[in-house]
Amino acid sequence: MALFHLYWRYFGAMATIQVKNVPPEVHTALKHKAVDAHQSLQEYVLSLLVAAAGRPTMKEVLDRAAAREPVDISVEEIVAAIRAGRDSH
Repeated sequence: MALFHLYWRYFGAMATIQVKNVPPEVHTALKHKAVDAHQSLQEYVLSLLVAAAGRPTMKEVLDRAAAREPVDISVEEIVAAIRAGRDSH
């Protein structure tokens, strides 16, 4: 059982990221934001990293857009649909 626990701690633990050379004003700003969010600095920075990791990069957005089927509709048809929507209200 102890061997499994050591294996989990080595291979199953969450990753750690160390950021060096953080400018003092950035560190201070992050500490203040963490306090305002009622979080520790670690919790606050982790939430920023989780949010950033969840956002697609510009390349991912463009790749998804390029993979879509083209829509065969004219500008005139789009304008007519917008006008029809406005007129229906």
